[in-house]
Amino acid sequence: MPTTHRIYNFAAGPAVLPMPVLEEIQRDLVALPRVGMSILEISHRSQTLESIMAAAEADIRALAHIPDTYRVLFLQGGASLQFSMVPMNLLDADSVADYVDAGLFADKAIEEARKVGRVHIAASTKAERYARIPDQSEMTFSPDAAYVHITSNNTIEGTQYRRLPDVGAVPLVSDTSSDMFSRPLDISRHALVYAGAQKNMGPAGVTLVIIRDDLVRSSASRKASLPTMMSYAVLAEHRSLYNTPPAFAIYVLGLVMKWLLAQGGLPAIAQVNERKAAALYAEIDRTGFYRGTAAVADRSLMNVTFRLGTEDLEKQFVADAAAAGMDGLKGHRAVGGIRASIYNAFPEEGVAALVAFMKEFERRHG
Repeated sequence: MPTTHRIYNFAAGPAVLPMPVLEEIQRDLVALPRVGMSILEISHRSQTLESIMAAAEADIRALAHIPDTYRVLFLQGGASLQFSMVPMNLLDADSVADYVDAGLFADKAIEEARKVGRVHIAASTKAERYARIPDQSEMTFSPDAAYVHITSNNTIEGTQYRRLPDVGAVPLVSDTSSDMFSRPLDISRHALVYAGAQKNMGPAGVTLVIIRDDLVRSSASRKASLPTMMSYAVLAEHRSLYNTPPAFAIYVLGLVMKWLLAQGGLPAIAQVNERKAAALYAEIDRTGFYRGTAAVADRSLMNVTFRLGTEDLEKQFVADAAAAGMDGLKGHRAVGGIRASIYNAFPEEGVAALVAFMKEFERRHG
């Protein structure tokens, strides 16, 4: 059988998956070993699926050193549903939630939270087109906040927290959708972490939520007033099996977790990600033909954003790159420009290919 030709996928999501994971899925898709049917067909009440989910959870706990005082949930609806679930479960009518507004997805989360209760903007770089992460000195937190919400990596704008903000004893909630498990995660600094899987962990369809027990208890106190499928307490009680879960997406997520562990875990994958990003930013900064859009100190390791001299030149860049086997480089429609998403599974040789293309494109158009 001839080898399938694959291009380099720089898309922001759904994103590239590890080749060994894709090959294992392909090999076992018709019938899982010792099961005799596809993962797409098995009952959500079967021991097989429960074992797959338990193994995925165990590997997540091992990968990020998650203690027993946190629940690991496999939910649906993407991070966008979490924009609503977080305040519905944690925010009372007479309390306030603090949000750091450092990107368009943070802005969306704020909009949803305001439908539930009071929101205080602890800091914002909206006036600067979200080109940077607010400094700690700019953040003003409410002493009695129900929680502080951040977005750890801004997929659209290409910025990323390098240090978590100091929020004191207030629960820290983090949307980590686009950098989850790309580097070590200090779970002890967080009360709740959530992430759509389709960037670094698997296909679209499953959302990972890691939530501390005290927040589950807080959710339980609101259970009577919440829609059943919006209650962390109910979903934790039923071990993510209240309804039919996204079995295939969880299965793939589990395979990706095993792949990450085999790479050496989060410290090892962080070194690879640092290397990939450094090579790409070095080319962006080399002559001035390309211009990075994010503040240097806050540049994302996952989503590298830059501009060229004109929009016409950017369109030519995207078209020529696609013809050369590099897809997904067009920037988000809200900001334009170029965006190269280089998540965990994106190969280093793909970054090298893009750097070589950038040099040649500059030679022809510079």
